[in-house]
Amino acid sequence: MFNNIYKNKKVLVTGHTGFKGTWLCLWLEMLGAKVIGYSIDIPTKPSLFELTKPKCVDIRADINDFKKLKSVIKKYKPEIIFHLAAQPLVRLSYEETLNTFNTNVIGTANVLEAVKENKFVKAVVAITTDKVYLNNETGKAFKETDSLGGYDPYSASKAACEIIISSYRDSFFNIKDYGKTHKTLIASARAGNVIGGGDFAKDRLIPDFIKAVLSAKKLEIRSPQAIRPWQHVLEPISGYLMLGANLLNGKKQFATAWNFGPEKKDTKNVEQIVRILCKIFPGAKYTVTKTKQPHEAHYLKLDISKAKKELKWVPRWNINTTLNKIVDWTKSYQQKKDMKKVCVEQIKEFCKTKKC
Repeated sequence: MFNNIYKNKKVLVTGHTGFKGTWLCLWLEMLGAKVIGYSIDIPTKPSLFELTKPKCVDIRADINDFKKLKSVIKKYKPEIIFHLAAQPLVRLSYEETLNTFNTNVIGTANVLEAVKENKFVKAVVAITTDKVYLNNETGKAFKETDSLGGYDPYSASKAACEIIISSYRDSFFNIKDYGKTHKTLIASARAGNVIGGGDFAKDRLIPDFIKAVLSAKKLEIRSPQAIRPWQHVLEPISGYLMLGANLLNGKKQFATAWNFGPEKKDTKNVEQIVRILCKIFPGAKYTVTKTKQPHEAHYLKLDISKAKKELKWVPRWNINTTLNKIVDWTKSYQQKKDMKKVCVEQIKEFCKTKKC
């Protein structure tokens, strides 16, 4: 569906050194794209980016440096931008609140303002999160038309991003004026809890479990009954690529907000995920912390019917397959294999389940 559209296209990926950004760059490299990466640093050590070294122009700069960002866009003239650069952690947002708002909110505005000043960008896919919705803990799955909100600073910052994206789209890139006063289409993507091989971030369930297993320690979990829309990292990335392809093809009806998450049966709570992992890793153990935790949403589910019906995107790997792929990746990492080849093979396996 998007195999040819990205060939030789100039693609800017902000946040390219992060977990999701690296997987996206690897896939774009396979598709023959000319990738330009823009990121302030490598967020973890070890990192998937350093392990795989995607082929790209590697620019290290702050998303809040508007002058630098604008100059990079002007120099390389990308046809599409995937905006992933962010402070992505809920718990860290309580500690680094201003940095979270600056990076997530102003950073997004900087990208869109730079696009406004450089008319050659045809498409922008801005990545937010499943946490942008006003969550009253009703247990219902959120649709793209539901109210935005955010209790914690991270969620609030991402909800603000959605408002900014909508404002720029309505004010400067209105689809009614597409082809008349502008030639740019902008969409936002709200993905569920993304997991996969190569995630070394702090305070994330799967990386914490893997670290505990590798060090023969007992995992301490915080919110065992918290329900999340877990999905393999390749699921939303396939959605981003499909969405971007439609925007590049001038299909203005796709310049809206989109949810990408798992099927209903794969929406599990934290303890259910850990129990599945414990079966895969015999001998792994966990305990529930008694320490009071900062507020995080308890129920979080996404309605993905819009993406399935209109974009023809569907989840490919269920939760058991997803967790086993993570285990396979981890074992390869332990065996010091060529991790770029491992990632490329997993992308190929993912695509075999449904023609991409």
